Amino acid sequence: MWWAGRVTDDATITRAGVDDAGEILTVQRAAYVTEAQLYRDPHLPPLTETLAEVRAALVDAGTVVLAARLGNRLVGSVRARTVDGTCHIARLAVAPDQQGLGLGGRLLSAAEQAGRAAGATRFELFTGTHSEANLRLYRRHGFVAYDHRPSGAGPGLTWLEKRATG
Repeated sequence: MWWAGRVTDDATITRAGVDDAGEILTVQRAAYVTEAQLYRDPHLPPLTETLAEVRAALVDAGTVVLAARLGNRLVGSVRARTVDGTCHIARLAVAPDQQGLGLGGRLLSAAEQAGRAAGATRFELFTGTHSEANLRLYRRHGFVAYDHRPSGAGPGLTWLEKRATG
């Protein structure tokens, strides 16, 4: 499997297992706190997801969950699920003390590789309309906004896509 032992800079990105569920949930919650503050909404799905739901994603045969580690510490994760040629990338999370160091981009690239391995020709993800750092990351990796959708009373979501190349 391509993701077994993949090393990018100091972080190792591997497929996560059920035993990683608690650490994934911890990193995810820590990473999404700034989003909750930005949108004044503590009920964002990554913050309200339960340990059982994370475990369910980890055992779902159609979902690839990747984890980034520095030594034994899990410092990031991302999910990729390919359906009808589209790889849906979700829950990209990097521990707050590791943000801005390139790890999010490496996780995003690894998720794209997982999608390509599953036959994806298109990649799709979304983020909050005012999440400028996220939007910059996705644009740097070739994603283009194609839709803006309302999200309750907040500013909404920006949906981005990218076509597979090569």
